[in-house]
Amino acid sequence: MFDLQGHTALVTGAGQSVGAGIATVLARQGASVIVNDLHAERAESVAAIIAAEGNRAIASAWDVTDYEATVDHVRAAEQELGGHVDILVNNAGIAEGRWNLPFRELTPELWRLPIDLNIYGSLNCTKAVIDGMCDGGWGRVVQISSGSARAGENINVSMYATGKSGIEGFIRHLAAETGQYGVTANVLALGEQKNLEAVMPPEIIEQIVASIPIGRLGEPEEIGAACVYLASNEAGGLTGQTIDLNGGSQTR
Repeated sequence: MFDLQGHTALVTGAGQSVGAGIATVLARQGASVIVNDLHAERAESVAAIIAAEGNRAIASAWDVTDYEATVDHVRAAEQELGGHVDILVNNAGIAEGRWNLPFRELTPELWRLPIDLNIYGSLNCTKAVIDGMCDGGWGRVVQISSGSARAGENINVSMYATGKSGIEGFIRHLAAETGQYGVTANVLALGEQKNLEAVMPPEIIEQIVASIPIGRLGEPEEIGAACVYLASNEAGGLTGQTIDLNGGSQTR
């Protein structure tokens, strides 16, 4: 069950935290994994960890908001692995140089960074692999999103949330267009994850954890396990859905 042998997966933003967990768990289930990250050293580190477990992965560093670079790197990785990408996890979503400001303090120039990454980054990667999936009669697209896409929050992430909302809408339409070809497309909307501990003070983490019914932050490998299911043959009847993976939180 949930055997991914013979499949090739691309995981974007996989050089750390949630993306690294997704790539690692997909590889453990037998998929050959392309580990994408903006930074080559991060991608190489995760690919090396996967290889050390006896599984197959290659590192491929590029900016997913660059369409030409995306196509070039995907084709090169497919050639190296000897198969087209039939599992795509659009995970990259936290832009470097990001800022958290109220919308009233943002300028149009500042709108673009999170929207380009969350919408155009995912569109670019999807476009690069969707024909191969449809022509091959099988494919899985998993979009990583956030509860912020559907819950208004006073935490200064309106543009990030706008990007997530937009790409969730796209995934529903993609699912409708490609289901006839054996391709599914779903969204995982995440709650707060363990990587927050690196960027927030302990007292804030305590407040966040207190609001989560399971009483803890999410773990990267839990997200990986959900991606394995959505990428499997067993999930072939599930498409066009947004699944909340948030520890029971009612807001995120």
